[in-house]
Amino acid sequence: MKFRSLVDFDKMITPVLIKILFYISMAVAIIGGVVVFFGGIIRAFQEGSIGPALGGIIGGPLVIILGILIARVYSELMIVVFQIHQNLVAIKNKLVDGQ
Repeated sequence: MKFRSLVDFDKMITPVLIKILFYISMAVAIIGGVVVFFGGIIRAFQEGSIGPALGGIIGGPLVIILGILIARVYSELMIVVFQIHQNLVAIKNKLVDGQ
């Protein structure tokens, strides 16, 4: 990667940052799901009721799955935008070279 391409915004570094943020959001979703899972079970023991346990057992995996899914979709949408930019730059370069 040349410095000039960074200054002229011909090459984007944001897709790399988006991937890093995706992995961070995956970790947050997993930690959040585990907290919901065990929080529901602990609260069920404290209250002596099965309702919070069911909420934790259902809610924990749901938080993990939906959190990862939402993070993935958002990351893909952002990467598509930057791929469109890269393709437009490639088309522009071909047109400039052809003239």
